[in-house]
Amino acid sequence: MSARDRDQHENENEHENEHGHEYEYGGGKGHMSGDAGRGGEERTFGALPRAGSGAFARTWWGRAWLQALEDTALDNQQLKQGRRHARAGAVGAVSVRPGRITAVVQDRDGTAYRSDVLLQELSESEWDTLIDLAVGSAGHIAALLDREMPPHLVEDAAAAGLDLLPGIGDLEPECGCEAWDHCPHTAALCYQVARLLDEDPFVLLLMRGRGERAVIEALQERSAARLADPGGGDGATDGAGPRAAGRSRVPGVPAAEAFAVGGILPPLPAPPVPAAAPGEPPSLDTETEPAPGLDPAALEFLAADAAARAHRLLTGAATFDEPPLTAAQDAVRLAAGSPVSWLATRLATGSGRTRAELDLAVRAWRTGGPAGLAVLAEDWTPDPEALRRAETRLTEAWDDDERPALHASAPARWTVDDAGLQLRLGEDGRWWPYREESAGWAPAGPPDTDPAAALAGAASD
Repeated sequence: MSARDRDQHENENEHENEHGHEYEYGGGKGHMSGDAGRGGEERTFGALPRAGSGAFARTWWGRAWLQALEDTALDNQQLKQGRRHARAGAVGAVSVRPGRITAVVQDRDGTAYRSDVLLQELSESEWDTLIDLAVGSAGHIAALLDREMPPHLVEDAAAAGLDLLPGIGDLEPECGCEAWDHCPHTAALCYQVARLLDEDPFVLLLMRGRGERAVIEALQERSAARLADPGGGDGATDGAGPRAAGRSRVPGVPAAEAFAVGGILPPLPAPPVPAAAPGEPPSLDTETEPAPGLDPAALEFLAADAAARAHRLLTGAATFDEPPLTAAQDAVRLAAGSPVSWLATRLATGSGRTRAELDLAVRAWRTGGPAGLAVLAEDWTPDPEALRRAETRLTEAWDDDERPALHASAPARWTVDDAGLQLRLGEDGRWWPYREESAGWAPAGPPDTDPAAALAGAASD
């Protein structure tokens, strides 16, 4: 049955089939018809811009398409007018589906004609052969995924008696102008489709009966089957094969084939939604005595901390690009999350601090993490320009009658003696309030970019 006979029942509203559904697919809006089991996809491409004066096709397969048109048409004058229509942008949206391409083409006087060009679809057995040929070479699959038509695939198909690209007489015209041969309208449609083929050879495969999704799924299934059974069933070879020579088959998959198949494997599933809270670690309180030097309770605490940190990473509350902590910093972090007195004492000893020093460090950590701890424990000297900006900021932060009696007590510290308060400038440019206590200066609140706001928060506590 010819493409013309098979499709003669189609009408103007065919692509509005009530049994179909639309989806976004490739370069244009597609439509999956009720004949989806046969790969009955449809892709619609919006009207292309004017083509200019260059060649319509730049790829070898695009030129082969036009060669089939020009070899088929009986009147070169009709082709010439068709090129003019295509260059002038007279071709509307192009619908591509198995066995047929369709567009509305306007004459110079504004008269519009529906134009169709029919191309014979491949049979199921021909498709089976084509898929086998494509899977048989890693280069074929890689080229198709790169939106290129591999010439060796076309040659291999031709050797198997399968013509993938159209030849003389394969492009059958149908036009509302009732011309019996290719007219300017069907010629213009073919010239525009050559531009589409340049960008995506899957357009040709769709005309031959299967859309991109169906082709990729078939490639995937056939590749997976070959990977599962590289020997092709019983693995027997002909007389010239390795077994005939007394050599065993090397197990595994050729690297080139595995690499090519990787490009058509389905995407990984979406990661599961993280739990609302980290899970509880298993209890290590058993009847078995722990090994010497191993503290089960401390190990349970570390396991719970690791679970909590992993949960923060999963939920986005923490990131992997945070700088690593030193052992002394991590001891403070652990102590900040543990109200257990014996564990805090152990962390203090392990980090070379007294218990009081660790408690003070925990307070600093809770106001600003590593930055807050650095302001407590480290002295730094701003460069002259940074120091000048800091003093200007202190001067401008209050009105003259409200400015506290600040004096520089260290390179990056200003103290209000009569109030027992202090402002410390961090290397991040923020101001950290401190209050004088019996054991010395202690963090008195969160930092602020405004020194007046930071000091006010400490004074109100």
